Amino acid sequence: MLAPIESACAKVTRRLVPFLMLLYIVAWFDRINVGFAALQMNRDLGFSASVFGFGAGVFFIGYALFEVPSNLLLARVGARRWIARIMVSWGLVSVAMMFVRGPLSFYALRFVLGVAEAGFLPGVIYYLAQWFPRAQRARAISWFMIGIPLSTVLGAPLAGLLLQLNGWHGLAGWQWLYLIEGLPAVLLGFVVWYRLPDTPLQARWLSNREQTALMSAIAAENDGVAARHVLSVRQVLLHPTVWLLGFVLFACQCGSYGLTLWIPQIVKGLSGQSDLVVGLLSALPYIAAAIGMVVLGISSDRSGERIWHVALPSLLGAAGFAASAFLQSPLPALLALTVAAVGDLGSRGPFWALPPRFLTGSALAAGIALINTMGAVGGFVGPYAVGLVKDATGSFTGGLLLLSGLLVVSAMATLALRRSAVLAGGG
Repeated sequence: MLAPIESACAKVTRRLVPFLMLLYIVAWFDRINVGFAALQMNRDLGFSASVFGFGAGVFFIGYALFEVPSNLLLARVGARRWIARIMVSWGLVSVAMMFVRGPLSFYALRFVLGVAEAGFLPGVIYYLAQWFPRAQRARAISWFMIGIPLSTVLGAPLAGLLLQLNGWHGLAGWQWLYLIEGLPAVLLGFVVWYRLPDTPLQARWLSNREQTALMSAIAAENDGVAARHVLSVRQVLLHPTVWLLGFVLFACQCGSYGLTLWIPQIVKGLSGQSDLVVGLLSALPYIAAAIGMVVLGISSDRSGERIWHVALPSLLGAAGFAASAFLQSPLPALLALTVAAVGDLGSRGPFWALPPRFLTGSALAAGIALINTMGAVGGFVGPYAVGLVKDATGSFTGGLLLLSGLLVVSAMATLALRRSAVLAGGG
């Protein structure tokens, strides 16, 4: 028979993690479908690569500006209420993207979409820290975050199909894409409101013994962190380790969004295939990335090591981007992009297991939000830089090399975290 803490974690993994992963898949549908819409939208509306890159990336400016206050509000009012609000509002704005008519409306709606979604990812990371002890946390986060690659695995073919509706009932295919992919977020927001428990004590599917064991284990860890590192929210926002973690995520997000938001056009240029085939091909790197994320999360939890589980995948991703920059044949280039996706995304579970090592309570909420805010800035810089380089050179080569270099810098910054006193002991 399993011990109460083990059986509780197993139930939480079965009951909560798949649902949260579904929410993240839907979030990424609405965040990255602009990359697939661009296959038609850019032509219909006359957008250049730099206009598209700026519009795709400006989402993250709105996201970054409201990230910290959003997560502090979540810690105050509870995950159920705040995540439900986030989902309904971002779903409605995503649907409104079908009414884009030019660069200004494109920029404005992408910015508002970022504001609406701000706080979702750090909110869920904070939420999971209230349900999983440290030893199980990286794999739980990795399972949740495979929503990133799965959103492309599922969303890319779906986007290809929806683009085939071009002209149906007077709407362009890209308009159908925004409409149909935006509505699930609104519907799931109501499910969150009625079904998501805020704490283990509200989970009726846990026994009293399991609730007590889980709450006691997490409280003991939080008390230990608080005893070693008593930090106010203000201190967290100025803490050098928090900023270094934020820089690592910034560089990684430059790579992941620089790839995700441009891969449909990269694949289109390499293969010359139809929008449907481009959608199918664009999904392949993310199938491998989903497997890599789970494997690395399990490995990190079993060994208790975090730093190398972030640094080495980043270097692998850098190698993939560098190789893809010089490959013109579709199959080798797609394999290189697959390596880039596995390396860049594979580090996320171990990475997000680091902040709870020295933060707890509202300090943890603020720290996660600030780190993710810096990552969101990377989400703006990566796609926009790739677009600028593409307009200037007529090729994706320079942009892909830039993403490669940023991942090398990310790996070096991660290794510098070994000198952090608050992260000392256990990687």
